[in-house]
Amino acid sequence: MSTKTTQLDWREGRRRRAWELKEQGWKQSAIAAALGVTPGAVSQWLKRARAEGVDALRRHPAPGPTPRLTTEQLTQIPILLARGPEAYGFRGQVWTCKRVAEVLRRTFGVTYHPAHVNRLLHALHHSVQRPVTRATQRDEAAIAAWWQERWPALEKKRPPKDAPSSG
Repeated sequence: MSTKTTQLDWREGRRRRAWELKEQGWKQSAIAAALGVTPGAVSQWLKRARAEGVDALRRHPAPGPTPRLTTEQLTQIPILLARGPEAYGFRGQVWTCKRVAEVLRRTFGVTYHPAHVNRLLHALHHSVQRPVTRATQRDEAAIAAWWQERWPALEKKRPPKDAPSSG
């Protein structure tokens, strides 16, 4: 059972307990103090129970559309990613959101926007990498020489520690 479901079940139990205490003759303020909630919350729960019955205190599914991937499919994502991008025909060992979205489309038939794939992967405690794009004509020797010869002359020098401040 997931943490979210357990938390919701606990809240449902708290609402039912509020109804039981009211049936025993407790005042709303005493119920609120005993359950650690506001008197307004107790009032809303009791009003709902009187109008719609005690079953109205049960937990309700989260609003919004149903998830495209099932829980079982979500647990398979880290296994799919562990195979590496080259197993799916991509060049290089870097996972990007677009690549993961393509693997999800091929494997499960579900399309996701790359930004949502990023949120999905963060929820699974997995991070994507961004490929480093470098010019093909990059000259590493010239870059190293620039850093050794030119950069020291351009670098801002710190004043000595005992020098007076400019202010």
